[in-house]
Amino acid sequence: MRRYQGIAFRTAYVLSGNAADAEEAAQDGFVKAYRALGRFRRGAPLQPWLLRIVANEARNRRRSAGRRERLALRAAAEVRPGDAVPSPEAAVRGREQLGVLLEAVNRLSEEHRLVVACRYFLDLSEAETASVLGIRRGTVKSRLSRALERLREEVPAHV
Repeated sequence: MRRYQGIAFRTAYVLSGNAADAEEAAQDGFVKAYRALGRFRRGAPLQPWLLRIVANEARNRRRSAGRRERLALRAAAEVRPGDAVPSPEAAVRGREQLGVLLEAVNRLSEEHRLVVACRYFLDLSEAETASVLGIRRGTVKSRLSRALERLREEVPAHV
């Protein structure tokens, strides 16, 4: 659980757009995964299987609540250990650029926003993204291509 709690929360947050719902979805996902361990295919990677359960929980929470608010992807912009500390000017410029990019990502359709979030904000592979979202790998590639094309049109090249 400790190994996957961060990525499980971020996955749930990307799908639910709400920290409280994400915490509950991740927790419920871990409980459901524990109960379903007997059905886990031996030798298969654990992370995509677990994240799919968490993603389904997050989607179910969002659907049942009837919320259609835009996703806030700021949780995915966390500072990773080992990153160099930028100058104050660079930090401000970086936050501004990140804000422009996040606004553009939030304007994408939900299916494009989710694939971008999984691939780039959660650092999932194409196969893991396909598994988490319950779509084919080719669909991930095509949605990602279209989403990146839209982002290139909307976001200035210097961002």
